[in-house]
Amino acid sequence: MELYKKSAAELSALLRSKEVTACEILDDTLARIDAVEPKVDAFLSVTADTARAKAKEVDEKIARGETLGVLAGIPVGIKDNICTKGLKTTCASRMLENFVPPYNATVVEKLAAADAVIPGKLNMDEFAMGGSCENSYFKPTKNPWDTTCVPGGSSGGSAASVAACEVPLSLGSDTGGSIRCPAGLCGIVGLKPTYGAVSRFGLVAFASSLDQIGPFARTVDDVALLFSAICGRDAAHDATSKEYAFPGMTTGVKGLRIGVPKEYFGKGVSAENKAAVLKAVDDLKALGAEIVEISLPSTDYALSAYYIISSAEASSNLARYDGVKYGYSGNREGNLNDLYLSTRSEGFGAEVKRRIMLGTYVLSSGYYDAYYKRAKMLQRMIAQEFEDAFRKCDVIATPTTPTTAFRLGEKTSDPLEMYASDICTVTVNIAGLPGISVPCGFGAGSLPIGLQLIGPKFREAKLLGVAKTYETARGGFAVKEL
Repeated sequence: MELYKKSAAELSALLRSKEVTACEILDDTLARIDAVEPKVDAFLSVTADTARAKAKEVDEKIARGETLGVLAGIPVGIKDNICTKGLKTTCASRMLENFVPPYNATVVEKLAAADAVIPGKLNMDEFAMGGSCENSYFKPTKNPWDTTCVPGGSSGGSAASVAACEVPLSLGSDTGGSIRCPAGLCGIVGLKPTYGAVSRFGLVAFASSLDQIGPFARTVDDVALLFSAICGRDAAHDATSKEYAFPGMTTGVKGLRIGVPKEYFGKGVSAENKAAVLKAVDDLKALGAEIVEISLPSTDYALSAYYIISSAEASSNLARYDGVKYGYSGNREGNLNDLYLSTRSEGFGAEVKRRIMLGTYVLSSGYYDAYYKRAKMLQRMIAQEFEDAFRKCDVIATPTTPTTAFRLGEKTSDPLEMYASDICTVTVNIAGLPGISVPCGFGAGSLPIGLQLIGPKFREAKLLGVAKTYETARGGFAVKEL
């Protein structure tokens, strides 16, 4: 039985009916990782021993007739910027190459309570800064649909591991599209929850006001399952988290108003991506939805605002990596400035240093009002435009990415072109909204195209329901054989 091809929901049913054991599921998962990992490079570490201990614990609970968690025996890969007690958490950076956290992130604690099994940590752009998963200190990850192409970023390893059937579920983080973009490019489902719906405690900070942890899977049902396990208030550790119990999906789109913003279908969006998304909108209309044309006029300025705000917060958050307290430490033979200089010059990669310098600049005296303050004002305008739009529609549909996956190395010499990959997704983070990417077709070279659905705050049930209705109408989504 090729268990690696099955969804999390299917594996759960087999486990609970005692047709398979948690140890058998894990063994099949580890065998699949061994078979395809040389082609994909999604994992930074495989934690077979701790995973086997957890799988054995689940099997023992079943034998004793104890109540199981909702994710019992299901392998879940973890992006390597989410802290795991006793397991290395590197953020794909030399700076944290040997860092072993003394505590778990809240989402990891929730996975443990749900009896999930963690087979390893997943590759990413260093400190979650990048759109291609090529900025990892260790190695680039490849797209399972074409291993000469990028999987998207920064959660490239999380997306590629699911698309390659190495794990049925994974967690990533999304600051400006880092869940939805790789989900779109890898042909899977990825949910960026409402800001505050999932605790950020234990997520290594990039831009604290924008970061959000979220799930990847090959089906909408599986995304909903994982989201239900990790969402909710974390009163002890995250003051920005909210009381939130996921009520389950509400399927069907009859009478639903779907907004189509013209700004997301203009310059920069390829003809094939535009056509595939508009075809998906037509399919939803055929299922009973009403299509409404809307406008989000500040979208043209959102990318600039995003990179100002996120870089400013990165400059502040990453100041803690100074070679004194933890992480990589540089030259200790000189004075304190020599230590700071060597630590940060050698420990950070080029993209991280670029964003730190940009953030420091926009926060500096004489430039704060000109750049950062204006970006924050634009953030409020964007949030208000979405609020106004949701008076006219229930869900907004856009492309997830402007193009299909590009070649490895194609954009590494042009940071501005790389940044433009986030043009369709950054507004969701700026406004703190939920967004989901679902596959909606293929472009040239049989590369996946993603449909992004955006909803009002804490309306994940509606978003997932629309995505599930669309998934069912399409007859499911394709899985790539490697």
